Amino acid sequence: MRTLLVMILLGMLVAAGYFAYSAMAIDGEPIPTEGYVALALGAGFAIVVGIGLMMLLFFSSRRGYDEPPHFR
Repeated sequence: MRTLLVMILLGMLVAAGYFAYSAMAIDGEPIPTEGYVALALGAGFAIVVGIGLMMLLFFSSRRGYDEPPHFR
């Protein structure tokens, strides 16, 4: 069963690599400046959101908000 899972995952990895290679091998116009700006802003926003969520996760964990309720 484990061998089958590894083979499926490796097949998916090969398919993703082939798709990435074929997408980059297409001839066409380069990305305009606005595209690079949008890409940078989107990546920056994703990083800020990820950092914010991780901060909330640690804050919640240290304050005990993740503990099950204790009824007296």
